[in-house]
Amino acid sequence: MEKVPMTVRGEKLLRDELERLLKLRPKITQAIAEARELGDLKENAEYHAAREEQGICEAQIRDIEYKLSVAQVIDIAKIENTGKVIFGSTVSLIDVDTDEEKRYQIVGDDEAEIKAGRISVSSPIARGLIGKMEGDEVTISTPGGDKVFEIDKVDYL
Repeated sequence: MEKVPMTVRGEKLLRDELERLLKLRPKITQAIAEARELGDLKENAEYHAAREEQGICEAQIRDIEYKLSVAQVIDIAKIENTGKVIFGSTVSLIDVDTDEEKRYQIVGDDEAEIKAGRISVSSPIARGLIGKMEGDEVTISTPGGDKVFEIDKVDYL
């Protein structure tokens, strides 16, 4: 089974969500029991809604448990910063054409959230950055064409 990289933050978020879902289980079971007491299950909307919620909850629990079982948690803060872009590092880029600065943390697929500055390790930008060094210029293919960036700073936070 291939391990999937995940940040410490990503693991904590998954564990918190798993804990929330596990606490929700008994409430769903109680809702099903209460709906059963209302009688005819064929036309009992509360019963069907509770059963559907139970199915969704169980599927989410299985999904999170699987993700945690294959996760290789990487604590970037415990790695010596060599200035090299690696999984988990936070990279400050300067657009060579516009001098605009962008800052991204390279994270696992499930943790990616572009608006928060977290990009997936499998994204074109991250693939173009991994292995490069602080001070390097990199050309990244974007939907709007090739862009040249200078890697201004690499942080291991």
